[in-house]
Amino acid sequence: MNGSPANAAFEFATATRIIFGEGKLAEAPAAIEGFGRKVLVVTGRTPTRAAPLLKLLKKFDCAAHSIPGEPTLSDITGGVRAANGREVVVAIGGGSAIDAGKAIAALATNPGEPLDYLEVIGRGQPLTETPLPFIAIPTTAGTGAEVTRNAVITCRDQRVKVSLRHPCMLPAVAIVDPALTHDLPPAITAATGMDALTQLIEPFTCRRANPLTDALCREAIPRAARALPRAFAGDPAARTDMAYASLCGGLALANAGLGAVHGFAAPIGGMFLAPHGAVCAALLPQVFAANAKHKPDRFAEVSKMLGAGPTGESGAIWLGNLRRNLNIPSISTYGITEEDFPEIILKANEASSMKANPVELSDVELAEILRQS
Repeated sequence: MNGSPANAAFEFATATRIIFGEGKLAEAPAAIEGFGRKVLVVTGRTPTRAAPLLKLLKKFDCAAHSIPGEPTLSDITGGVRAANGREVVVAIGGGSAIDAGKAIAALATNPGEPLDYLEVIGRGQPLTETPLPFIAIPTTAGTGAEVTRNAVITCRDQRVKVSLRHPCMLPAVAIVDPALTHDLPPAITAATGMDALTQLIEPFTCRRANPLTDALCREAIPRAARALPRAFAGDPAARTDMAYASLCGGLALANAGLGAVHGFAAPIGGMFLAPHGAVCAALLPQVFAANAKHKPDRFAEVSKMLGAGPTGESGAIWLGNLRRNLNIPSISTYGITEEDFPEIILKANEASSMKANPVELSDVELAEILRQS
């Protein structure tokens, strides 16, 4: 079968409002004012990237909370305190800032401790109260977090990444202004761009693919394949294409699922100080090759969309060449050795993303993916 059944049962949910285009950051004040004027602005590791937004919000009552890396439980707890008395939460930054903003907005209105609501290490209780209104403004083109319903939180003591997840966590507004990505350094452009491509390929090939997400992926995979090398070289027009591809990937993953790349990335990110996008970028060619052996028709279709050739094998080779051209480091860069493989594989097999992979890969296959990544 080359696509999802036309009569497949599915549901689709996303941010209430999506504003896309160069210069659209200028619409942020009007979008925010509809929810209130007491604003918590959540930023990433470089708070100065929020300066254009804060300049637009001079007449608002703004407080700021910075997330120095991938969000931790203490980052979220501090953010919930900072949200006291605020009417709306706005996150501007990469996926880490946006995930943190989602979690802060949700936990600011729900009683108890964050652990009450976290999966895996917590009680996993559902949210009972409506979150504070949340507006997401991405400054990278990779995660698609501006249109997803979960927040990933790193718990260093337990060496895991866990999710806070609920449909009510979908942003009220997503403002995607590609101009905010123009000054990204090449390494971040490469890692986030490969993550965006992964988040189009995995929903298209996963077990829960559906006709609507397929349509998004068919539109965006060729666009991302053409644009990523040009964005890496600094082409502003290509950055618009990558912002659009990242948005489509977020819509697709939130409504279909992911696969083994993200199944691996979650435990690796929890166990090691390894940036999510770079890990996904390193894993993608090998996971693609392993899955293509089991589902040759579906992966051949992806290969053709990439402009790589007629077979799954040609797609895997194309992705490997792209990884090298973008200077993506191997996972061993982060201190991962073969001694770590059994624990990584054990945790990966329990990840929700791995369960959506198009086939069940054996532990031997999973170990070989890690070895070659």
